[in-house]
Amino acid sequence: MLIELAVLAILAAGVAAVVWWPDGDDKPAATASEPTPIDLPGLPDSTAPVLLPGRPGESAQSVPANEMTPVARAPHNNADIRFVAMMIPHHEQALVMAKLAPERGENPQLKLIAERILAAQEPEIRMLEAWLADRGLTRDAAGNHEHSMGGMQSAEALDRLTAARGDDFDRLFVDMMADHHQGAIDMAGETLVLGIDPIINQMASSVTVEQSVEIKRMREVLAGGR
Repeated sequence: MLIELAVLAILAAGVAAVVWWPDGDDKPAATASEPTPIDLPGLPDSTAPVLLPGRPGESAQSVPANEMTPVARAPHNNADIRFVAMMIPHHEQALVMAKLAPERGENPQLKLIAERILAAQEPEIRMLEAWLADRGLTRDAAGNHEHSMGGMQSAEALDRLTAARGDDFDRLFVDMMADHHQGAIDMAGETLVLGIDPIINQMASSVTVEQSVEIKRMREVLAGGR
């Protein structure tokens, strides 16, 4: 009988220990905080406007991004490839001659022209190489056309220019660089007639104008004009 009373007492104590909290403000706080949701970035707005430049004389227009049509690469032909492949070594020889002017030349105006040649033709070489690479071509794509590159100077002529100093260098530099420039102008003229790539067409036009101006300016400087 005593044992039964003891068991009943223990059960009563266990029931009394059970506490129930109804839903409400008096519910104790959770022991572990719930994870904060991660705010992930949304997808880009496919309808965001993109500003497209208009043709010469026309205003730009705004077009939703999802309505844009990919621009196809401009076509090119063998005349474009030949011009690019030949102009790279042609420019490289111009740089060789221009780099001699600061230490060997005498006329400061001719030295400035040499600096402009370096500043213009070094980036053009990189652009021409990129044009070829973008089309899966190399600088040998047009074959061996060194005999077709007008104005290219012989190794003996370059040796004479390297050995010259002062006024002798200036005169030889102008003669050689003017001949070299004229060769580039002739190649550019051929490309303007036969080529079809608008990028190469624009470069050929720039070569024609800029190098014609440089020929005239070098000869004026050598003759004593300022």
